[in-house]
Amino acid sequence: IIGFVINGVCSSIEIVRWLHMKTKILKILRNADGFVSGQAICESLGVSRTAVWKVINQLKEEGYEFDAVSNKGYRIVNYPDILTKSEIESQLDKNDIIKKIVFFDETDSTNNRAKKAAEEGEESGTLFITECQTGGRGRRGKTWESPAGSGIWMSLLLRPDISPESASMLTLVLAVAMVDAINEEVQDAKCYVKWPNDIVLNNRKISGTLTEMSAEMDSIHYVVIGIGINVNTTDFDESIKDMATSIYLGTGKKVKRSNIIAAFSHSFKKYYEAFLKTQDLTYIVDRYNELLINKGRTVKAIYANKELVGEALGINKDGELIIKTEDGCETAIRAGEVSVRGLYGYV
Repeated sequence: IIGFVINGVCSSIEIVRWLHMKTKILKILRNADGFVSGQAICESLGVSRTAVWKVINQLKEEGYEFDAVSNKGYRIVNYPDILTKSEIESQLDKNDIIKKIVFFDETDSTNNRAKKAAEEGEESGTLFITECQTGGRGRRGKTWESPAGSGIWMSLLLRPDISPESASMLTLVLAVAMVDAINEEVQDAKCYVKWPNDIVLNNRKISGTLTEMSAEMDSIHYVVIGIGINVNTTDFDESIKDMATSIYLGTGKKVKRSNIIAAFSHSFKKYYEAFLKTQDLTYIVDRYNELLINKGRTVKAIYANKELVGEALGINKDGELIIKTEDGCETAIRAGEVSVRGLYGYV
């Protein structure tokens, strides 16, 4: 970090201060209508002109493009598609559920990192995010390709005061919030949810979720919700290329990933707080069913070595999928070791 290396040693306290200042400067410039003078930034943050100049130079090195005009100051004219701690935090609101960003250039799995940190006392609302996962996982032990620079690979640590039985519904809460975020942020994106938590675009999967929990009989220690999103991905493994896509391939638009994360943070707050009120999906079920791509379609549920074929009617307040068979019987299926597919394909 420029300015904080003393005899080859970087003070961790000074690094934190530097990153905090960098986040604040980004937030000031991002929220400004026009130019912001260096002096105004100095006075706002109580730092020197030299410190501001060093931050601006580092931002330039990261790909931010500035207009810098004498007697007027600085203005950001273009943002890079990067996932630094400062880039994400500069877009968060103070009342968002996400309170802290922990970023890795590369890691095995953000869920693994989040669980380890949770065991060590990390606070609720911490988001673990990486540019590249080497051991990304999906449901039922499947691997999740997580190449650098193309997607969002992140895990959210929560410590909700709810019963362990209600925790599985959090993946549905997250799915609705993420669909709303993508649809709001990306023009022409019309994403839906495939029960229980896959996000689809043009009938192909762009996102999956893996939830893991530590709990006792009647209380939760923590919940970690991991989500992977194919944002600007262009290549897929042969085994999944017929069912997978990305936001870029589905819309033709390159997307700045940090913008989606920020939009998700805002939308998740609304749905998460609604969920906590009742510990079920009472206030969310209508919106979820609006986004449910399975609704009204014939589906096949595979569970416990059985198959159930019928029309998907939607979910109930417990997040169960209601399937109506030809004989008129309705069966509620709970998420877990259940696979639901369209009768002739993925959806």
